[in-house]
Amino acid sequence: MDIRLIAFDLDGTFLDDAKNIPPENLEALCAAAERGCLIVPATGRIYKGIPAALRELPFMRWYITANGSYIYDAVEDKAVARAEIPAQRAVEFFRYADTLPVLYDCYQDNFGYISRGFLERVPDYVTDPGILKLVRDLRVPVDELKAYLLDKGEGVQKLQLYFKDMALRSRLLDQLPQAWPDLSFSTSVPFNIEINSRKATKGQAMCTLCALLGLDPANAMGLGDGTNDLDLITRAGVGVAMENAAAEVRAAADYVTGNNNRGGFAAAIERFALDGIGSA
Repeated sequence: MDIRLIAFDLDGTFLDDAKNIPPENLEALCAAAERGCLIVPATGRIYKGIPAALRELPFMRWYITANGSYIYDAVEDKAVARAEIPAQRAVEFFRYADTLPVLYDCYQDNFGYISRGFLERVPDYVTDPGILKLVRDLRVPVDELKAYLLDKGEGVQKLQLYFKDMALRSRLLDQLPQAWPDLSFSTSVPFNIEINSRKATKGQAMCTLCALLGLDPANAMGLGDGTNDLDLITRAGVGVAMENAAAEVRAAADYVTGNNNRGGFAAAIERFALDGIGSA
């Protein structure tokens, strides 16, 4: 397999559970880049939420962010593709969310926004210390999020719900796609649901980027663990699921590698990219 592009999730895949980058993962990416492979994070995070140690690598340029709704060229400092939820539709969904025992926030223009009252309550819903720090660091508090979005009137990259009731979360993952057919629903951590335009997936974004760069997605490798990685894994020429991935992600993958805490990411890069670049 001639791997020319590696698109990979961060949380639960490239990062360990403490949100640190295992040194062997950086080493594997650097080795693949030296052999001509393009390295592309494909994350639910915004660009500013990507660890600086990754962004500062000299070969980094392309980023698939907010679950594929925003493809960013860091060299030119511009979006090369966007697939966003209209502001009015985002507000309609949040009005529905107001009937549920959840908190919510969103990404817009590469910033995170949340109602001030919700931000104060986030620790009750976000139980992972690393994710809690990200939310606190990357969210701009506004008086009321729906009013803020209506006032700006601009597209929204991603919506997010936070849950304490996991049974409700599970039911909604089944029910929401039928009730809101223009939106896609996925998860990246056990206590959230992420909402994007149906035109925004990591896999579609990878294919868009491949077309822009003159590459065949068959020569791409996708790695992930959450249901927001499912489309990436199925569209890439080699789809790799982490051992800790959701069951449907493991079932769809071409290969299941080790755990994100025990070198699984680096092992998959070595197996498919370092041995495969330049081969027939």
